[in-house]
Amino acid sequence: MVKVYSVLMNKGGVGKTSLVTNLATLTALRKKRTLIIDTDGQGNCSLAFGLLPANFSRTVFDVAIGKLDFDDVIVNIDEERKKNGLDPINLPLDLAPANHEMNMLEFEVLTRLDKYPNPFRLWVKSLNAILNRYDVIFIDTPPSMGLVAGNVLSMSDHIIIPFIPESFGVSGFIRVVEALEEFEEAQGIRVNIAGVVGTMFDSRTTLHYEMMEDAKRYCRRNRIRLFETVIPRSIRYPAAFAYERKPATLVDRHHYLVVRYESLLMELMGDEQKEKQKPFWFF
Repeated sequence: MVKVYSVLMNKGGVGKTSLVTNLATLTALRKKRTLIIDTDGQGNCSLAFGLLPANFSRTVFDVAIGKLDFDDVIVNIDEERKKNGLDPINLPLDLAPANHEMNMLEFEVLTRLDKYPNPFRLWVKSLNAILNRYDVIFIDTPPSMGLVAGNVLSMSDHIIIPFIPESFGVSGFIRVVEALEEFEEAQGIRVNIAGVVGTMFDSRTTLHYEMMEDAKRYCRRNRIRLFETVIPRSIRYPAAFAYERKPATLVDRHHYLVVRYESLLMELMGDEQKEKQKPFWFF
């Protein structure tokens, strides 16, 4: 059965797109039929694979307003790369792209509630129609807890919450957890937090170790999973996007930093063969 994972945080620059594109790439490398749904108007999931968001005339915005279905907007990343003169990646990996039009969705919907009586279920019906085509779906989100986030929650099985282990980062993910609980109660939509993951971790900074311990205590107290794997701060991740026009997991999959995504995926998917290891921040 297909699993739908969303990466959600009300702050930019925490590595949401990097998580989505690298985890999706790794699942595709496992020969799983994988779909990335980009709901952020910046269109960074397209950029991660060397594709320009502005070049897509059909996007998830068209699906949200009922103009098109997901079937109409989904593209195969390999085919799109070839069209743009980029080397193939040869993976079963598709993309439902977004661009600047997504920035107008909230205005479009909230000023026409007569047309959109279920404003938090804009994508659900169309998504249900394609679920049997995929094994795994990853959804990237904008840095806010508004209309788009509510719609993403409505079509997700599991939520991944990334945070940078700094003072405001920990308080930020706590606010997201509280917002998810309020949304669940108000909308009657079950929200399942798959786990919280530390990103941009700097092993040279004492503060990051301390904040990881704070996050650990909060998660234990509230029965929320804190992933053992932590994604380190590294220029290798943005450099892969900028120079290779592909996620780091396609550039150097076995690099000791890149392998952190593999470790996170193994935790996420519950691989039995995963070796027992200390949390990364103890190294």
